Amino acid sequence: MAEFTVRPARTRDVRRIQALLEPFVQRRILLGKDLVVLYEATQQFLVAEDADGELVGCGALHVMWEDLGEVRTLIVADGWLHHGVGRAIVEALEANARTLGLSRLFCLTFEVDFFTRRGFTPIGEQVVDPDVYSQLIRSPDEGVAEFLDLAHVKPNTLGNTRMMKRL
Repeated sequence: MAEFTVRPARTRDVRRIQALLEPFVQRRILLGKDLVVLYEATQQFLVAEDADGELVGCGALHVMWEDLGEVRTLIVADGWLHHGVGRAIVEALEANARTLGLSRLFCLTFEVDFFTRRGFTPIGEQVVDPDVYSQLIRSPDEGVAEFLDLAHVKPNTLGNTRMMKRL
């Protein structure tokens, strides 16, 4: 089995993260992100790197509320699928979430079976109380809009499943 390590992303990884992301954008699996957005989120990302220093996967943890985070931009290079890369990244993101004091993780995904094996379950519409909702709705972040299942993001989320995990 090929070896890889998971580590925090550095700014020099951002263009390689974008290169990993691009095929999934072309296949309409993930939404594209401008380079500046990726640089701004560098500290949210973990990367998986093979023994030769090539990026073989990545994922990000975005804090949404005091107890709630989102797993974002989880990508595994096609040649590395089914080698434990995605699992290792999600486990590391969960550890980061616990360190930050989060107790719930959200994801929006086509990979329902993968996230189900990690303990995520599909969610309905009312997943936060009205006071938190009234605060979250003020966020300009599209990921928060996806979490809240707001109508204006529906064209981007059709076919995706909203899932949650309690840590």
